[in-house]
Amino acid sequence: MGRTRNARLAAVIAELGLSQARLAARVRTVAEEHGAEELAGVGQSHIAKWVGGVVPEPPAARILAETLSRGLGRLVTLADIGLATSTDPEPQPPAWSDDTLTTLVTLGSTDMDIDRRRMLANSVYSVASLALPDDLWFEQAVGRARTRRPLSNYIVTAQDVEDVREMAAIFSRRDQKRGGRAGRTALVAYLRSEVAELLSGRFPTEGIRRDMTSAAAELAYLAGWTAFDAGEHPLAQRWLTTAAKLAEEAGDAPLAGHVLRAMAHQAVDLGKPQEAVRLAEASLSSRRYAQACWRERSLLGVVHARGLAAAGEKKAAVAALLQAERDLGRAAAADNEPNRVFFFAEASLAHETAAALRDLGDLQSAEQQFKHSVRTRRAQFARTHSVTLGYLGAVQAQQGHLDRACDTWDQALDAMTGVQSGRARETVVQMRRALSPFRGRAGSQAAELDARAQAMLHTG
Repeated sequence: MGRTRNARLAAVIAELGLSQARLAARVRTVAEEHGAEELAGVGQSHIAKWVGGVVPEPPAARILAETLSRGLGRLVTLADIGLATSTDPEPQPPAWSDDTLTTLVTLGSTDMDIDRRRMLANSVYSVASLALPDDLWFEQAVGRARTRRPLSNYIVTAQDVEDVREMAAIFSRRDQKRGGRAGRTALVAYLRSEVAELLSGRFPTEGIRRDMTSAAAELAYLAGWTAFDAGEHPLAQRWLTTAAKLAEEAGDAPLAGHVLRAMAHQAVDLGKPQEAVRLAEASLSSRRYAQACWRERSLLGVVHARGLAAAGEKKAAVAALLQAERDLGRAAAADNEPNRVFFFAEASLAHETAAALRDLGDLQSAEQQFKHSVRTRRAQFARTHSVTLGYLGAVQAQQGHLDRACDTWDQALDAMTGVQSGRARETVVQMRRALSPFRGRAGSQAAELDARAQAMLHTG
C-alpha cells in the first residue's frame, strides 16, 4: 500500500509560503538551537517525504512544528500538521520549579539561540542598539548594569533595584515600538546574567529582597510577553509561569495579576476561551485587582471581557467592558502607577473593546472602536497600531466593504515597516486569506495588495 499524503502539513507549508528547501534550512536552525544534532542534515528531500506521508521521528516532528509556529507567528501543534499521536499531550505550562533562580537561568539558556549567544560572548548583553531617541538616562543605566559582581558577597542595594526597573522600562518601550522579536536576545541575556546574579546576592533587608524579586518578575513577564508577541507560545507560557511565581514570592499582588492577564490574553489568541476566562478571573481576584492602580484595573478588566466574549458570554462581557471603561476614567496623571501600564490608555482600551465586540459578532461597533483606537494612538506604539489596522481591515472585509478594507490594509503594511511581531505578521496572513479570491484579477487593488502582503511575509 502507498502512503497517504499529509494534506494538513502541506496546507500549513503552503500558508507559510516558503519553498521546501528554505523550510528545511529553518528546521536545521531551530534544531541547532535545541541541540538536536541528528537533524543537522535535514534537507528538501526530508520535507518532501514528510509531506508525502512519511512520519518523522518525534524530535523532528516537534522541531518542525516549532519552525512553522515561528514562521506563521502563531502556535502550530502536531495535530495541525497531521503528526499528533494519542500520546502527544496538549502544550501546557510547566509546573513551578522549587528553585526559581535555577529556572530563570536554565529557561534563559534555552531561549537564546546559538548564533546570538556567540554574538554576546564578549559582553554581558548587547543592549546599546535598544536606545530610543528620548532615553536620556540610557547610557547611565547600561553602564551600571555592566558592572560585574561576585555572586555570594555582593550586597544588593535599592539602587540595584532601580537599575533593573530602568532596564525593564527600556525593554518595554522597545517592545511597544518594534514588537516582541526585536531585542529579545538582549532581554534574556540580561535576565540570566545580571538579574540572576542580583537574586543570588545578599539582601540587607527583607524589603529590598522583595523589591528585587518583583523587578525580576517584571523582566520575566517581559520575556514571556515578547515571546507571545513573537509567536513563541510554549516558551511564552514558561516565562509567564516563572514571572507569576516570582511576583507571588515578592508579595506583589498587582504584578501577579498583570502576568495572569497576559496569560489570559494568550489563551484568547490560542482559541482557548474557557482557559482565558479562568486566568482572567484569577487576575481580578482579591488583592490583585484591589491593590492595582485604576489604569491596571482597567487593563485586567478589558482582557476579562475579551475572554468572556470569546466564550460567548455576551451579557457578562458587555458588563466587564463598561467596568473597564469606568476604571480607566478614574485614572489620573498624579496616580502612582507602575511603568508596566504606561502603554494602556484610551487607544488600547478601544482596541481591546473592539476585539471583544468583534468576537461577539457586532462588527459595526467593532469597526467604530478600531477606528477610534487608530485615531487616538500615539506614534510610539507602532506595533499595536499596525495590528489594530490589520484587525480593522478584517472587520471591514467581513462586512463586505472590500475597497475600504484594502485601503486600511495598505496603511497596515505601511505601519509594519521595522516592526518585528508575530501578531502583526498573523494579520498579514489573515489578510492574504481574505484576498485569496481576487489573486487572479491582474491590476485590481486587491490583487496588488495581496502581492505586497506576500512579499512582506517572504522578506520577514
